[in-house]
Amino acid sequence: MSFDDPVNRVGTNSSKWDLMERGFGVPTDGGIAMWIADMDFAPPPFLQDAVRGMIENGNYSYFCGMEAFHESVDWWMSTRHGWNVNPEWTLVTFGLGHGIATCINALTDKGDHIATFTPVYHEFQSKIEKSGRVNTQLPLSIDSTGHYFMDFDAYDAVMTGREKILLISSPHNPAGRVWTQDELTALGTFCEKHDLILIADEIHHDLVFSGHKHVMAPLALPQLLDRMVITAAASKTFNIAGGRCGCVIIPGKDLREKVRSVYSAYDINPNLLGTELTKAAYTPEGAAWVDELVPYLEGNYHLFKEVIGQIPGLKLMPMQGTYLSWIDFAASGLSMDEVNDRVYKKAKIAATPGKGLGAGGASFLRFNLGTRRALVSEAADRLSDVFSDL
Repeated sequence: MSFDDPVNRVGTNSSKWDLMERGFGVPTDGGIAMWIADMDFAPPPFLQDAVRGMIENGNYSYFCGMEAFHESVDWWMSTRHGWNVNPEWTLVTFGLGHGIATCINALTDKGDHIATFTPVYHEFQSKIEKSGRVNTQLPLSIDSTGHYFMDFDAYDAVMTGREKILLISSPHNPAGRVWTQDELTALGTFCEKHDLILIADEIHHDLVFSGHKHVMAPLALPQLLDRMVITAAASKTFNIAGGRCGCVIIPGKDLREKVRSVYSAYDINPNLLGTELTKAAYTPEGAAWVDELVPYLEGNYHLFKEVIGQIPGLKLMPMQGTYLSWIDFAASGLSMDEVNDRVYKKAKIAATPGKGLGAGGASFLRFNLGTRRALVSEAADRLSDVFSDL
């Protein structure tokens, strides 16, 4: 299998490809889907084998025996990230968005505030507001190298005193920023100062480029273990979001029991397909596949950066991980309606509008580079063509 192999997902009920015409007016015939955060690569053989094994077993009823699942999670976290996970800490959920929403409802009351660093994955704000909570937005600043950074001095003035949780994307979606140990240390100090529970969404933590290192929140901030939730899954890394399976890891007993009580009330049980896929992914075979995937994604980024960097008025934020690129059109001299018209209608590319990602995102579009290189090159060339008059 090669990551360069074409995979046609049109007509397969792929949200990314089959909904882009409805969402952006980008036709499936000739359009390029670069919005939803999933990849266009064929599933590796070990995942296909897991599904075949499930079919051959023929048990689609209620199931038990999660020991092997928890062992696979611990193996992955310990070998890939240096953190040993006690199975008792892990609540298995059908998707991290659901897991985060459950934590919000279990650990806060309606009207409480939850802080996020914006712009950020749009579902953070959605989950907060749909739960009857208030989103305190802490806008990220941009340093002289073009990277986002957390300005805690500025945030002190924004905090209302009603915040109960700080929800962080690590690595950061949409910009592919990998937070350093020093930054996480400052984050821990901020959480202690404002008496916050930290929820670290680490769903992209396997996709980190060369020269950078992801530090899991529990390793970076051991002093916060009793007031910390870590969410992680194989879904982004292995492109198995349809399996609807993720881990909500809560080392602190008091916090965990509060969340567990809501899980029990909602009768939440893991998804059979998702657990089987995760067990197959979190293996030496899966690790070897990821070790080939990440350099390929990094190569896509460098190709995209080279072309976009030659377009006046467009600024691609430097990526340190993930497959999500973040382009600022503020200096283009165009309104975002004009930008969208060129990207969606003329270039026929579906990209995620930054205005829905919170404060600081309005002038950006997010482009998903998790596809074959030829398609990334084609998309970059189309953008170069439609903005050639700048």
